[in-house]
Amino acid sequence: MGWGEKVPRIFRAVGEASRILLGRKPAGRALTVFPDDIFIVSYPRSGNTWTRFLIGNLVYHDDPVTFANVEARIPEIYLFPDRILRSLSRPRILKSHECFDPRYKRTIYIVRDPRDVAVSYYHYAIKRKRIEEGYPLDHFVPRFIAAEFDIAWNWAAGWNDHVMSWLCLRQGSIGFLLLRYEDMLQNTANELAKVASFLQIEPTPEKLTQAIELSSADHMRKLEKKQQGDWALTKATRHDKPFVRAATFGGWRSALSPKSVEAIESAWGPVMRNLGYALSADSPVLPPANIETVGYGG
Repeated sequence: MGWGEKVPRIFRAVGEASRILLGRKPAGRALTVFPDDIFIVSYPRSGNTWTRFLIGNLVYHDDPVTFANVEARIPEIYLFPDRILRSLSRPRILKSHECFDPRYKRTIYIVRDPRDVAVSYYHYAIKRKRIEEGYPLDHFVPRFIAAEFDIAWNWAAGWNDHVMSWLCLRQGSIGFLLLRYEDMLQNTANELAKVASFLQIEPTPEKLTQAIELSSADHMRKLEKKQQGDWALTKATRHDKPFVRAATFGGWRSALSPKSVEAIESAWGPVMRNLGYALSADSPVLPPANIETVGYGG
């Protein structure tokens, strides 16, 4: 490795050491976890931010969630140091992309068809300037399967390993709620009611409806256009590329080549089937959708 390649790494190491010494290093997996914490967990680009909006607008129904305040309401553990997160009122509701952590006693886990996750992650990588505009999707998919883009969360686990780390150890357990992104799109009110029950709150039908409307894709797109410079996850990204994209599932059918579909299904087919995601050779379990109600990855 030449000096030119070493310099950026040296600066990153110095910056990391400075953040640790000054108490500014984001908590991440080193987070102090309290017994009454509630975690919204998912593999990236599976609907986590949308779920935060839904829950936030349900809990804070008198003061709607926006991109300017979502991190104050339901913060993600990769943006704030542990000392800040420890100071929040309890019980805390936190966003996480971590693989299984036995300390997470109350977890809402969101899963999404990995073929759609791949498409969403591809566009997000362009938005974050991780790949250039026009980078072939067929070249991206093998890197996605290899978890090459997951180092930002200090772990490198593909979709399959991330999902199975949670389902094998927690599915069916008390304190664990599994949500499918596709079910959330098809029947948002029903799935949000499950979340409310999990959180031990009893919203009126009117408050459920209000939370859904305030978390609609159209509303969130409008907020993003106004506030993308205020939100930590978008202010340093390309503003010509939306964070809130298509409000659909099944878009992979037109976006991915047969080669890319085969690669994903070959890598993760058994787990996909167990979650109800039909493979190309199967009879469809989920009908092709063109829903414009709510949803996007996050």
